[in-house]
Amino acid sequence: MKIRAAVLEDMGRALPYAATRPLTICDVELAPPGPNEVLVKIAAAGLCHSDLSVIDGSRPRPTPMVLGHEASAIVVKPGADVDEFREGDHVVLIFVPSCGRCAPCSVGRPALCEPGAAANAAGSLVSGARRLSRDGTPLHHHLGVAAFAEYATVSRRSLVRIDQDLPLDIAALFGCAVLTGVGAVVNTARVSPGATIAVVGLGGVGLSALLGAVAAGAGRILAIDVAEDKLRFASELGATDIFSATDSDTVDKIRDATGGGVDIAFEFAGSITALSLAYAITRRGGDTVTAGLPAPNAMFSIPAVTLAAEERTVRGSYIGAAVPSRDLPRYLSLFRRGRLPVDRLLTHRLNLDAINAGFDRLREGRAIRQVVRFP
Repeated sequence: MKIRAAVLEDMGRALPYAATRPLTICDVELAPPGPNEVLVKIAAAGLCHSDLSVIDGSRPRPTPMVLGHEASAIVVKPGADVDEFREGDHVVLIFVPSCGRCAPCSVGRPALCEPGAAANAAGSLVSGARRLSRDGTPLHHHLGVAAFAEYATVSRRSLVRIDQDLPLDIAALFGCAVLTGVGAVVNTARVSPGATIAVVGLGGVGLSALLGAVAAGAGRILAIDVAEDKLRFASELGATDIFSATDSDTVDKIRDATGGGVDIAFEFAGSITALSLAYAITRRGGDTVTAGLPAPNAMFSIPAVTLAAEERTVRGSYIGAAVPSRDLPRYLSLFRRGRLPVDRLLTHRLNLDAINAGFDRLREGRAIRQVVRFP
């Protein structure tokens, strides 16, 4: 079938993207689903820094590629051997398809699925297939989803069914921002009631983590960013203290204010500077958790003696260490009960033709979460 999609032609184009248009809006061909695959109609797709890092080349992926990985959709046609999804089901797409058989999957860590990671790096579905093409030339799938398109063919392992009364533009945010941010809080760090935590980097993922910390009962929540408007917004969402990362004495101010540092510091900026700050404000015996994705060649350096002498830990968190089929319904339940107001993070709704300008807005920090809506 012929569909409209946003194709990333190459990486590293000059700014602004509204002028250089790294994403070409064009007609492409989408093949029907094979065995264990599902054809879906995309309802809404979020603009995320993980997409932006491919556009600017800091996280290289094969091109040309249909970008987009955070989305909600409606099932159009299940492929052969798919019996858990039916036409008309509403779903959230998951950007690491889990095989269910590799070593991480077998111990309940599907976010680290080895075949899923290999397929994502190659730009294919987990089966190895590519169902997208243009003028006879195959196109790559972004993270097994390729959501900046009217329709997508995806692995059955890339879908979680949701209730049909949930707004699909809000539901899209749960596929990345919420799974990653809230998951880092509840799965990776296991924040306990009364804990003192800090969130460094207040994009969609960082603010989702802040909401997760509020829901988990954290006693004190410090928000740290370079943007004053995001700090003010963090206060509205439940941050008890705000600090500008641009101040030269931010670390000293935080350590003084907390009596030696926070119990857990989270880094979501994808910056080594931000990660170093997060480590510096973590107390003796505390945890530093990073879910940011800096460039592959970026290196993080710490005084090694502090790991043993201060019993410090540094932990990575990918997709919030999620088990999507378990976690996504839980987070949606919290949203329904008003305890996880993710809808407040959605600042812009746009159509597919405006996507390049949307990434300019994201890069400049003028948006929290934007979604492309499809009719």
